[in-house]
Parts: sequence; C-alpha cells; structure tokens
Amino acid sequence: MTDSDPFAWLAALEGIPSGYAGTRDGIDSLLVDRGRRRTTPEQTAQSLLQGAHASAVLEGSQSSLEDLASGEADEIGQAALRVSTEVLALVPTVKHAPLQAFARLHAVAAKGVIDESRLGRAITEDASRRIQELSQALTQTKVPGLLQAAIAHGELITAAPFASHNGIVARAAERLLMVATGVDPASVVVPEAGHLALRPGYESHLRGLREGGQAGLHAWLLYVADAQAKGAELSPVAN
Repeated sequence: MTDSDPFAWLAALEGIPSGYAGTRDGIDSLLVDRGRRRTTPEQTAQSLLQGAHASAVLEGSQSSLEDLASGEADEIGQAALRVSTEVLALVPTVKHAPLQAFARLHAVAAKGVIDESRLGRAITEDASRRIQELSQALTQTKVPGLLQAAIAHGELITAAPFASHNGIVARAAERLLMVATGVDPASVVVPEAGHLALRPGYESHLRGLREGGQAGLHAWLLYVADAQAKGAELSPVAN
C-alpha cells in the first residue's frame, strides 16, 4: 500500500487496522476450523439465501426466509433473491470493472420493476461521477478486502446512484468484494445478516455517513468491521 493508494488514508484511521485484522482473523478461523476445503455448495447456497432475506428485510420486505425459499416473496424479496443468484458470477467482472458489476447488480434487482432504459444507469451526473470514482479507486487500491467491501457498501448506498434498489445493490457489492478479494472465496459469511442483527447501528451509522464528514465515515467503517464479524457468526458453516 503506497501513498498513491486512494484508500490508504482510510486504512490508517484509528482503530481501522486492528478492527479489520480482527474480523479477518475471525473469518479465517471460522473457515479453517470448519474445514475450508470441505465447504459445500449447499452452504454457499444457504448463505446466499440468508443474505438475500436479510437484505430484503433491511430494504423493507415483509417476506420470511421460507417465502424466499419457496418463491413466494414480495417484490423486494424477489429482487434480493435475483441478485443473490447473480452475485458470484460477477466476481471476475468486479476485479477489473467494478462499475460494470454494480450496474449489472442493479439491472438484475430492478428487472421488471422499472423501465429497461433505466436499468444499471446512474440517475444524476453527480451519482455517475461518484460511482465512477469508486470503481476506479477499487481497481487501484491494495487495502484489505474487508475494508474495500465496507467502503463500496457505504458509497453505493449514500450516493444512491440508481433509480431503485440501491440498498440491495450496496449490500450485494459488499459480499461480492469479500469474495473477489479472497476473504471469503466460497461466500459462506453472511454480511447482510450481520447488518440486520445490528440494525439500529446499521441505520444510525448510515445516517452519520450521509451527513458527511470524516467522523461519520470513520464511525461507519468501524461499525462495518463488527457487522462483518457478526456475519461470520451467522454463517451456515458456523452451525
């Protein structure tokens, strides 16, 4: 990590190195203790389903986990489920073209809900600029993958670049980057469920992030490390 790294200053903020190192150690320990090489496709599928349900609830869905599993979820639940089936296919894309991956997540989430001409397209020039800058920074940075995931989640949800489903896209991007950066290759950690379990903190820190300023961003990043650790605790591999 060099001075030219666009996220280097964030990685150096008080509590960030130790917080994210601790979360990564916990995830590594979970995967090693449960036999990382024996992680099954069924565990990945269960994690994705749990994540879709948690993300949908945070977006306002009233559907249960059983509703999603049976295909009887409400519109928000269906959108989150569609995204969960697409997210791992975007791992190669997000490594080289994050903006394209984020646009695809929105197109999948909002398909059949908004006009096709608006799928994956930023709604304002400012939003377009922000997600382009985020995409470029993600291809340049060497900060830990968990931190990249936290930054992307926060920027996508506060920039709200798309016409709908921004929360679902942001939470899916966090999971996607955890996989793409090698933190959780099998995608068995459930960061969305971590945010749902810590919902009051999630919502309050998002408010602080939207208000702007370094203090709000710093607090958000510290919070996300805790949520990601909670997501590891809620992994199907942990049970």
